[in-house]
Amino acid sequence: MSRKTIYAVDFDGTLSNGEYPNTGEPNLALIEYLKKKKDSGKAILILWTCREGNDLQEAIDFCKKYGLEFDYHNDNCKELIKKYNNNNRKIYADVYIDDHAVNKPKWNVPFRKKVSEQNDK
Repeated sequence: MSRKTIYAVDFDGTLSNGEYPNTGEPNLALIEYLKKKKDSGKAILILWTCREGNDLQEAIDFCKKYGLEFDYHNDNCKELIKKYNNNNRKIYADVYIDDHAVNKPKWNVPFRKKVSEQNDK
Protein backbone atom coordinates (compact mmCIF):
# COMPACT_ATOMS: atom_id res chain seq x y z
CA MET A 1 0.00 0.00 0.00
CA SER A 2 1.36 3.42 -0.92
CA ARG A 3 1.68 6.32 1.48
CA LYS A 4 -0.92 9.10 1.44
CA THR A 5 -0.02 12.35 -0.33
CA ILE A 6 0.58 15.15 2.17
CA TYR A 7 -0.70 18.62 1.23
CA ALA A 8 0.46 21.67 3.20
CA VAL A 9 -1.88 24.56 2.43
CA ASP A 10 -1.47 28.23 3.29
CA PHE A 11 -4.47 30.26 4.40
CA ASP A 12 -4.09 33.99 3.69
CA GLY A 13 -4.18 34.67 -0.04
CA THR A 14 -4.59 30.96 -0.76
CA LEU A 15 -7.64 29.35 0.88
CA SER A 16 -8.92 32.83 1.62
CA ASN A 17 -8.66 35.63 -0.92
CA GLY A 18 -8.09 38.10 1.91
CA GLU A 19 -4.94 39.51 3.41
CA TYR A 20 -4.02 39.02 7.05
CA PRO A 21 -5.60 39.86 9.45
CA ASN A 22 -8.82 39.76 7.38
CA THR A 23 -10.17 36.57 5.87
CA GLY A 24 -11.89 37.73 2.68
CA GLU A 25 -13.78 35.50 0.27
CA PRO A 26 -13.08 31.75 0.05
CA ASN A 27 -11.12 30.24 -2.83
CA LEU A 28 -13.91 27.74 -3.54
CA ALA A 29 -12.11 25.94 -6.39
CA LEU A 30 -9.19 25.10 -4.12
CA ILE A 31 -11.44 24.23 -1.18
CA GLU A 32 -13.46 21.79 -3.32
CA TYR A 33 -10.26 20.28 -4.74
CA LEU A 34 -8.89 19.63 -1.24
CA LYS A 35 -12.18 18.20 0.00
CA LYS A 36 -12.17 15.69 -2.87
CA LYS A 37 -8.57 14.73 -2.14
CA LYS A 38 -9.36 14.15 1.54
CA ASP A 39 -12.59 12.27 0.75
CA SER A 40 -10.61 9.92 -1.51
CA GLY A 41 -8.76 8.65 1.56
CA LYS A 42 -5.43 9.20 -0.21
CA ALA A 43 -4.50 12.58 1.26
CA ILE A 44 -3.40 14.15 4.52
CA LEU A 45 -4.15 17.86 4.79
CA ILE A 46 -2.09 20.29 6.86
CA LEU A 47 -3.16 23.89 7.39
CA TRP A 48 0.21 25.60 7.04
CA THR A 49 0.02 29.24 8.06
CA CYS A 50 1.79 31.92 10.06
CA ARG A 51 -1.43 32.40 12.01
CA GLU A 52 -1.47 31.28 15.63
CA GLY A 53 -3.75 31.52 18.66
CA ASN A 54 -7.11 33.17 17.96
CA ASP A 55 -6.08 34.03 14.40
CA LEU A 56 -5.33 30.36 13.70
CA GLN A 57 -8.68 29.34 15.18
CA GLU A 58 -10.38 31.90 12.93
CA ALA A 59 -8.74 30.26 9.88
CA ILE A 60 -9.76 26.76 11.07
CA ASP A 61 -13.35 27.91 11.61
CA PHE A 62 -13.39 29.65 8.20
CA CYS A 63 -12.39 26.40 6.49
CA LYS A 64 -14.89 24.32 8.48
CA LYS A 65 -17.64 26.72 7.38
CA TYR A 66 -16.97 25.55 3.82
CA GLY A 67 -16.69 21.87 4.77
CA LEU A 68 -12.89 21.69 4.75
CA GLU A 69 -11.27 20.09 7.78
CA PHE A 70 -7.55 19.57 8.19
CA ASP A 71 -5.75 16.65 9.77
CA TYR A 72 -3.09 18.93 11.29
CA HIS A 73 -2.60 22.64 11.93
CA ASN A 74 0.97 23.97 11.64
CA ASP A 75 2.33 20.56 12.60
CA ASN A 76 3.82 17.51 10.92
CA CYS A 77 1.77 14.35 10.61
CA LYS A 78 2.25 11.88 13.45
CA GLU A 79 3.44 9.09 11.13
CA LEU A 80 6.46 11.13 10.06
CA ILE A 81 7.20 12.33 13.59
CA LYS A 82 7.28 8.69 14.68
CA LYS A 83 9.29 7.55 11.65
CA TYR A 84 12.03 10.15 12.15
CA ASN A 85 11.72 10.41 15.94
CA ASN A 86 11.63 14.17 15.48
CA ASN A 87 9.14 16.98 14.87
CA ASN A 88 11.05 19.56 12.87
CA ARG A 89 9.86 23.13 12.66
CA LYS A 90 9.69 22.76 8.88
CA ILE A 91 6.42 21.14 7.86
CA TYR A 92 7.00 18.18 5.53
CA ALA A 93 4.62 17.75 2.59
CA ASP A 94 4.57 16.32 -0.89
CA VAL A 95 2.65 19.34 -2.17
CA TYR A 96 2.88 22.90 -0.83
CA ILE A 97 0.05 25.20 -1.90
CA ASP A 98 0.77 28.85 -1.18
CA ASP A 99 0.10 32.13 -2.97
CA HIS A 100 3.85 32.83 -2.83
CA ALA A 101 4.93 29.43 -4.15
CA VAL A 102 5.60 27.95 -7.55
CA ASN A 103 3.48 24.82 -7.98
CA LYS A 104 4.55 21.82 -10.00
CA PRO A 105 2.21 21.43 -12.99
CA LYS A 106 1.84 17.66 -12.47
CA TRP A 107 -0.35 18.22 -9.42
CA ASN A 108 -2.98 20.20 -11.40
CA VAL A 109 -3.96 22.27 -8.37
CA PRO A 110 -6.72 24.74 -9.27
CA PHE A 111 -5.31 28.10 -8.32
CA ARG A 112 -6.25 31.48 -9.65
CA LYS A 113 -3.75 33.56 -11.55
CA LYS A 114 -2.99 37.02 -10.29
CA VAL A 115 -3.80 39.90 -12.64
CA SER A 116 -0.09 40.73 -12.98
CA GLU A 117 0.65 37.16 -14.14
CA GLN A 118 -2.15 37.27 -16.72
CA ASN A 119 -0.78 40.52 -18.13
CA ASP A 120 2.72 39.01 -18.54
CA LYS A 121 1.55 36.83 -21.42
